Amino acid sequence: MPTISMFYGILIKMFFDDHAPPHFHAEYAEYELVVTISPIKIIRGEAPKRVKSMVLEWTALHQEELLVDWDLCKNECTPAKIEPLE
Repeated sequence: MPTISMFYGILIKMFFDDHAPPHFHAEYAEYELVVTISPIKIIRGEAPKRVKSMVLEWTALHQEELLVDWDLCKNECTPAKIEPLE
């Protein structure tokens, strides 16, 4: 599972050839969120409120890039790195 971005201790990852809908995994310490890309929504997992907020903000800023990376992963190609939240 490639890590496509990292910020404030949060790792953003996508699985190769994962199931629909397009989504990614956000890991922070012992927490994990599963976030759909379009629409942007946390569909599974728990994390501190601040982590959830940062992940959703980052997703909105990089939604198009995330969809491109999703397509790459679906085709078992290496996804591009995406700029972290600053």
